[in-house]
Amino acid sequence: MIITITSTLWSITTIDNRAIVQLETSMGTIIIRLFPDEAPNTCKNFLSYVNEGYYNNTIFHRVIDGFIIQGGGFNKDLKAKKTKEPIRNESRQGLSNIKGTVSMALTIDNNSAASQFFFNLANNKDLDYTTQKGKGYTVFAEVIDGERVLEKIQKVRTKRIMYYSELYKRNVPLHDVPEEAIILTKATVLRNNKKVTEKKE
Repeated sequence: MIITITSTLWSITTIDNRAIVQLETSMGTIIIRLFPDEAPNTCKNFLSYVNEGYYNNTIFHRVIDGFIIQGGGFNKDLKAKKTKEPIRNESRQGLSNIKGTVSMALTIDNNSAASQFFFNLANNKDLDYTTQKGKGYTVFAEVIDGERVLEKIQKVRTKRIMYYSELYKRNVPLHDVPEEAIILTKATVLRNNKKVTEKKE
């Protein structure tokens, strides 16, 4: 099956219907493969942020050893980046938050996923969808390279800070922030582990 994701200037085609994204960080490179069949809207949303360069020079702002590594929402000054409208939750698709998967972060609303995502460092099945009223975190990708990078990141020292939240309109605590910034320098869509050729529309 062939899927084409089109932006204003160029298009990306993945033959196997599963886009591959490379995440270059200050601690090494991580490569993930998406699940577009199980989480189509989530994958489309994530790829749109990647294609627009939104994730470049953001940080991983939450690191909990043996649990998750979260990023995709703050710049290096720990200022929250403006996002698009949140998307509908797709956590009922059957994929589980097991070790090595990548999921979308949420606020208090079940349909609040925007740009932030996290790596599962363990089998976090308590984050899965369970009931009609329960909150589930949508799995949309899996790590296919860079496990050692994640192992290094989860061991860094962290701290608690205060920052201004646009959601709550006041200063709120932010826990488990790395003492030394871990930067996502660049996110790039790949095909067969090679950069996709850009072509004019």
